[in-house]
Amino acid sequence: MAKQTTHQTQPNRERNPRRQPTASGEKDAAVNRNASHNYFLLEKFEAGVVLTGTEVKSVRTGKTNLKDAYGLIKDGELWLLNCHISPYDHGNYANHAALRTRKLLIHKEEIRKLIGKTQQKGLTLIPTRMYFKNGKIKVELALAKGKQLWDKRETERRRTADKEAREAISRGRKHI
Repeated sequence: MAKQTTHQTQPNRERNPRRQPTASGEKDAAVNRNASHNYFLLEKFEAGVVLTGTEVKSVRTGKTNLKDAYGLIKDGELWLLNCHISPYDHGNYANHAALRTRKLLIHKEEIRKLIGKTQQKGLTLIPTRMYFKNGKIKVELALAKGKQLWDKRETERRRTADKEAREAISRGRKHI
């Protein structure tokens, strides 16, 4: 009869407490909360970003704003405009410009697909979040269609109705 062996697993190692959660990929570097309020998000894409060294350090500290940013396809390349990355605190004369246009890295097939979709009336590319993945900074772009004011009100009504229904269900469970 074969000898049974027990498989020993190593205890969960604590992550380096000095490492920032943003840099290790546990937390998003920036989130565009207005995107889902102002747009219907139809389809999402992941793209890499071409950044300088001081921009990466600034993103790591969480000093990024995607609120007014949007994506643009020009000459077969994808660009990120109006993305505000604050200048690095400890930077020198070679510090970056906060609102410069940044190139996004995405496959040619995806760019071809996006060209067709963004040329439709009312569709645009909106960055929804910026995050670290395997040490590289990525941007999640969403193909979006703008909401009208009544659409925003309807979404808010639906959200509050769902919340009230969940609360009523949870109250009902507590009394049982």
